[in-house]
Amino acid sequence: METVVRTLAAHSRLNRSVTLICDDGAPPQPDLNIQTVPAGLGRKARNAAVASILRAVSPDIVEYHQQLKMASELARQFPAAVNVLYRHTRIKPAKNVIEAFRYGRRLARFDRLVFVSQAAGREFAEDYPRLADRVASVCNPIAIEAWRASPDTRENLILFSGRAMRDKGLDLFCVALAETLDRHPDWRGAVMLGDWEKHKDWAAPLIGALDRFGDRVEIHKSASLDEVRAVTRRAAIAVTPSRVREAMGLAALEAHAAGAALISSGRGGLREASGEHAIYVDVENAEPLTAALNYLVDNPAERLALACAGQAFVERVHAPAARAAELDALRETLADRSSSGRYPYRARRPWGLARHGTQSRLPG
Repeated sequence: METVVRTLAAHSRLNRSVTLICDDGAPPQPDLNIQTVPAGLGRKARNAAVASILRAVSPDIVEYHQQLKMASELARQFPAAVNVLYRHTRIKPAKNVIEAFRYGRRLARFDRLVFVSQAAGREFAEDYPRLADRVASVCNPIAIEAWRASPDTRENLILFSGRAMRDKGLDLFCVALAETLDRHPDWRGAVMLGDWEKHKDWAAPLIGALDRFGDRVEIHKSASLDEVRAVTRRAAIAVTPSRVREAMGLAALEAHAAGAALISSGRGGLREASGEHAIYVDVENAEPLTAALNYLVDNPAERLALACAGQAFVERVHAPAARAAELDALRETLADRSSSGRYPYRARRPWGLARHGTQSRLPG
């Protein structure tokens, strides 16, 4: 999320009108107006610190990223502003009537709900039809130059990059990788695992089953972004076998940008990430994934063509400048409606934007 926010901010033409609010300690970024609150605060204290800055800035639009409860509490304090919730993950449907009431009340405080894919926005509109007219989408960008490597010069390496959990299909990947490596002794695997400590009790046996391959399988636990980028630029094949409907799928964008051929479940926003430039497989079991891996290993010309087409696709469709322009246009539309009184009870002020990061250190 932090990467997405930084990328969009770096390419926005409205930066002079935007104040970013984040925790102290976030790396500075030139040409951005950043204000900080002390790091490590609890929810109430952090919201109080952010609210103090917002009162001083007095923005027309407040753009909150990700955390619904914290953002809703702040939005309630600033009813005269246009309040926007920017979600980087799905908003899951309520499990019961009480949860539906609670979520509905919190979500109703926002004038716009921005999702990182059209698929995530459609899913939300189906689950919360009363709020469907507030949905907008701005797909994730990818700064391709930070990831780009030549698809022509790749290691015989198969990559999984994601959180170490069942939803991401790690178990399917481990089974498919083992079968592929048994068949192709000149190939290797790499597993980049996020949130290892949280999921290690479930994931450790799966990773342990790959021990028999020795140094043919690299295991990176709770890998940094730089480590993920370095390995992705080496891999010939990347896999995103997610079982859930992904909001967008940054791992897919990163694989394409780095020049890897991609195998994907295509669920949720993953098809928007890849278009026609991935092999899509069913993920009910590991057999389709195994078949797709062996196909790409056995067909280097098609593997290279898929990698080149995917890289060109994300450079064209998911360019940061294009996505930042979409977000800028949405902000200007909201500001115009606010100043013209089309939102009820809005105070008329010279417009500016304040952004509040509720999870990452740089506001997202």
